[in-house]
Amino acid sequence: MLQSIDALPRVAGAPADKCLEESLSATRPQVIRGLVAEWPLVRAAKTSDAAAVAYLRGFANDATPAVATVAPPEAGGRIFYDDAFEGFNFRREQIPISVALATLLKYGSDAAAPMIYLGATTLETYLPGLAAENGVDLGQRQPLASIWIGNRSRVPAHQDLPDNLACVAAGRRRVILFPPDQLANLYIGPLDFTPAGQPVSLVDPTAPDLARFPRFAEAWRHAVVAELEAGDALFIPSMWWHHIEALDPFNVLVNYWWRRSPDYLDAPVNALMAAILCIRDLPAGQREIWQDVFRHYVFEFDAEAVAGHIPPAARHALAPLDEASASHLRAHLARRLAR
Repeated sequence: MLQSIDALPRVAGAPADKCLEESLSATRPQVIRGLVAEWPLVRAAKTSDAAAVAYLRGFANDATPAVATVAPPEAGGRIFYDDAFEGFNFRREQIPISVALATLLKYGSDAAAPMIYLGATTLETYLPGLAAENGVDLGQRQPLASIWIGNRSRVPAHQDLPDNLACVAAGRRRVILFPPDQLANLYIGPLDFTPAGQPVSLVDPTAPDLARFPRFAEAWRHAVVAELEAGDALFIPSMWWHHIEALDPFNVLVNYWWRRSPDYLDAPVNALMAAILCIRDLPAGQREIWQDVFRHYVFEFDAEAVAGHIPPAARHALAPLDEASASHLRAHLARRLAR
């Protein structure tokens, strides 16, 4: 029998005055209590939802409508597929930020409110100036800052390539996390037809159907949970699965994404899709050969192994990548894949 969410192990935490760098270099999720407690937005939110909305509206760029995800009350706040897996259980609307904020405030006390969710909204585009008053010093990192605004919602477990510092600015969040090695036990849905860009687990961890998803019981053994109040932050390392619940009628989260690799490198999921296209359906013996080829040239690549027999100017894709050579390789692949 699965543990209740309340019985899951808690994510390791750190106080706000602990060295932030230590938490951001961790290989497991870290809760940083009170990291953004002094943000003006957090202080407004702790006063009231109306105060938080008024503060945010002072920065709203209504000339550029944001994209809102809207689902009927019967969806229970879960952003997911429809029953036939032919579409989704929500629709998307373009709406000015101020209108979205006013609508959320209007529905605040309505138990049958539709789910309204503005996700991955670029901070400087839609709320310019907010970051100047509400920010985190991340040193030499150059993160993308996004804001997530909505009422009660549940985002299925998914992975992100960048490291992620998620800062709760209003409301409460519950995040259930699974290590990357639980891929096979999470029953991931389609790779190229997804609710919000990333493949998601088909299991609802708040009410798992173990008859349909029996291996999820093993994933649950490895799960940890973070319960976050306004002012708290959660560091999610690259590729950790995370299911996110917004628990209150008005919730705001600001997150910072950054990669530990140069921007000119492409997304690994593109290589996965190309490998599905080119390798997965080969005869078994050929797949084994290509597995060895990938091990030699990718996963166990040794630059010294090519240094002795290929002149430096002739190494091309076998040389260390930089912005120019990555661009050249990307163009080469585009030509090869254009059939």
